[in-house]
Amino acid sequence: MPKTEKDSFESSLQKLEEIVEQLEEPDLPLDKSLKLFEEGIKQARFCETRLTEAEGKVEKLIQENEAFKKEPLEL
Repeated sequence: MPKTEKDSFESSLQKLEEIVEQLEEPDLPLDKSLKLFEEGIKQARFCETRLTEAEGKVEKLIQENEAFKKEPLEL
Protein backbone atom coordinates (compact mmCIF):
# COMPACT_ATOMS: atom_id res chain seq x y z
CA MET A 1 0.00 0.00 0.00
CA PRO A 2 1.54 3.36 -0.97
CA LYS A 3 2.23 5.78 1.81
CA THR A 4 0.17 8.93 1.57
CA GLU A 5 0.15 12.14 3.59
CA LYS A 6 -2.74 10.58 5.54
CA ASP A 7 -0.46 7.71 6.55
CA SER A 8 2.54 9.74 7.68
CA PHE A 9 3.77 9.85 11.25
CA GLU A 10 4.48 13.56 10.99
CA SER A 11 0.96 14.31 9.76
CA SER A 12 -0.60 12.33 12.60
CA LEU A 13 1.64 13.98 15.17
CA GLN A 14 0.66 17.42 13.84
CA LYS A 15 -3.03 16.50 14.06
CA LEU A 16 -2.50 15.29 17.61
CA GLU A 17 -0.84 18.57 18.60
CA GLU A 18 -3.75 20.52 17.09
CA ILE A 19 -6.24 18.38 19.00
CA VAL A 20 -4.41 19.01 22.28
CA GLU A 21 -4.51 22.76 21.64
CA GLN A 22 -8.26 22.60 21.00
CA LEU A 23 -8.87 20.50 24.12
CA GLU A 24 -7.10 23.13 26.21
CA GLU A 25 -9.71 25.75 25.26
CA PRO A 26 -11.71 26.58 28.42
CA ASP A 27 -15.15 26.93 26.79
CA LEU A 28 -15.08 23.81 24.63
CA PRO A 29 -18.45 21.99 24.71
CA LEU A 30 -18.47 18.47 26.15
CA ASP A 31 -19.58 16.79 22.92
CA LYS A 32 -16.79 18.47 20.95
CA SER A 33 -14.31 17.53 23.69
CA LEU A 34 -15.30 13.87 23.49
CA LYS A 35 -15.01 13.80 19.69
CA LEU A 36 -11.59 15.45 19.84
CA PHE A 37 -10.48 13.07 22.59
CA GLU A 38 -11.49 10.04 20.50
CA GLU A 39 -9.66 11.41 17.45
CA GLY A 40 -6.62 12.16 19.63
CA ILE A 41 -6.52 8.58 20.89
CA LYS A 42 -6.73 7.33 17.29
CA GLN A 43 -3.84 9.57 16.22
CA ALA A 44 -1.75 8.65 19.28
CA ARG A 45 -2.20 4.93 18.61
CA PHE A 46 -1.20 5.40 14.98
CA CYS A 47 1.95 7.28 16.04
CA GLU A 48 2.79 4.61 18.61
CA THR A 49 2.41 1.88 15.98
CA ARG A 50 4.67 3.71 13.53
CA LEU A 51 7.32 4.25 16.24
CA THR A 52 7.20 0.57 17.16
CA GLU A 53 7.62 -0.38 13.50
CA ALA A 54 10.58 1.97 13.17
CA GLU A 55 12.16 0.56 16.32
CA GLY A 56 11.88 -2.96 14.91
CA LYS A 57 13.51 -1.92 11.65
CA VAL A 58 16.40 -0.21 13.44
CA GLU A 59 17.00 -3.23 15.65
CA LYS A 60 16.86 -5.51 12.64
CA LEU A 61 19.40 -3.44 10.72
CA ILE A 62 21.76 -3.39 13.68
CA GLN A 63 21.33 -7.13 14.15
CA GLU A 64 22.09 -7.92 10.48
CA ASN A 65 25.44 -6.16 10.58
CA GLU A 66 27.84 -8.39 12.52
CA ALA A 67 30.11 -5.47 13.35
CA PHE A 68 27.52 -4.06 15.71
CA LYS A 69 25.73 -5.53 18.67
CA LYS A 70 21.98 -5.29 19.05
CA GLU A 71 20.86 -2.50 21.32
CA PRO A 72 17.33 -1.36 22.07
CA LEU A 73 16.26 1.93 20.56
CA GLU A 74 15.53 4.53 23.22
CA LEU A 75 12.61 6.75 22.27
